[in-house]
Amino acid sequence: MLRDQLVTIVTGTIFLFVGMASCCLAAIRRQSQVRLFLWLGIWSGMYGAGLLIESPAVAAALPHWIQISIPFLRTAFAYLLAPIVALAWLELSIDKMRPFLHAVILLTLAIGIAGIGFFVVTGSKDRLILYNNLVAAVALVVLAVVVSVPRLSRKLLVLPNRSVMVVGTLVFAIEALHFNLSRAFHYPTWRVTGSLGLAVFLLAFGYSAVQIALQSERRLLSIESELAIAREIQTSILPSGNPELKSLRIATAYRPMTDVAGDFYEFIPVDPNRIGFLVADVTGHGIPAALIAAMIKVAMQSLVPIAHDTQEVLQGLNRVLFPQLHAQLVSAAYLWLDTENHTALYSAAGHPPLLHCRDDKVERIESNGLLLGVLPDADYPRYELTILPGDRFLLYTDGVTEAENALGQPFGDHKFEEVVRRNRSLAPSELSHKLLAEIRQWQPASVTQHDDITLIVIDVTI
Repeated sequence: MLRDQLVTIVTGTIFLFVGMASCCLAAIRRQSQVRLFLWLGIWSGMYGAGLLIESPAVAAALPHWIQISIPFLRTAFAYLLAPIVALAWLELSIDKMRPFLHAVILLTLAIGIAGIGFFVVTGSKDRLILYNNLVAAVALVVLAVVVSVPRLSRKLLVLPNRSVMVVGTLVFAIEALHFNLSRAFHYPTWRVTGSLGLAVFLLAFGYSAVQIALQSERRLLSIESELAIAREIQTSILPSGNPELKSLRIATAYRPMTDVAGDFYEFIPVDPNRIGFLVADVTGHGIPAALIAAMIKVAMQSLVPIAHDTQEVLQGLNRVLFPQLHAQLVSAAYLWLDTENHTALYSAAGHPPLLHCRDDKVERIESNGLLLGVLPDADYPRYELTILPGDRFLLYTDGVTEAENALGQPFGDHKFEEVVRRNRSLAPSELSHKLLAEIRQWQPASVTQHDDITLIVIDVTI
């Protein structure tokens, strides 16, 4: 008995093994580009398992609980194979082909569920199989036509190599037509020919899946290379170090969320006693935000002659950036320190408040106008204060205060100010490290950083 069923057993085992390998590949990669491997794996595995359970020798070797389930499994495989095949095709389809395949999937799935239900209730396994096969045949004819006509395949399918898919589809369609006609007219058929036809079809599908995966890998490598270059460029437009002034001690922390960030900061030293500090945060993340950050760098260079006027600086940035921002906006804060005259000026555009620490007190200075890019002629109020030795200023972006814990609670202004007040005696560099450590501790280890973080700590020493 085993010798007579050897071809069926070997064929079923091969299809089942290929299906399991394909599903394992899809599970390991877990990318949308390899979903095709999952459907091909289920397709091949179901076909292989169907062949094996049709073999009395294999069925006799199975546990009893599986043996009694074989009729149900045969019925389920017969009805559910069509929607699985349609799902595989869906991964290669675009444009108007997708609604067609969605309709095929829903229709065959509905027929399949109803057919399986009829089998469970009445024991009839072929009650709706004719309708299932009819829908599958119509879909196969449509797909064969689309694949065979170059203009249609280019418009409706994503095929790295159309000729391979044409051969596979036509071989499978001819074999399926032969099998169904032979069964309708009661001619003898050989299951091995159907297996060979399906094998050719699956090989064509597998070839397309591999080509799509390789294209995705090449695209990903190209993007990663471009991101690395963009990261180098963005790093080059940021200050290479902190300015050294005899009356100030400065520390900065810059932690982008991704390879490139929308946060930007700049120092504008005019002489040993006067310097401006700019911090900006572009809405969004990634390359678009980084490009706008680079534009802020260029725009700021043209405003150096008026660096002493915080109001004019932000108005100038807004005038330059407004025509370029389109849907994106920028929050910014600009602080001007004059240690010779012991004065500080501050203006902001929709930015988190400046923190001013004196003794044990922490003052929040708002002085906010509209975000850059909202109106072309927006005004930005100027705040003036007298600075004393021992004063500390903190400029930062909202990535500092909006970091969330496991419950979704933000780090918040209150906790931020508490850490600053509690560590008043620390040097600027130590305080910035302490703040970053507190933020990391606030966030669970499994949660990635949600926003770019920029922090500048400035101490007045004279």
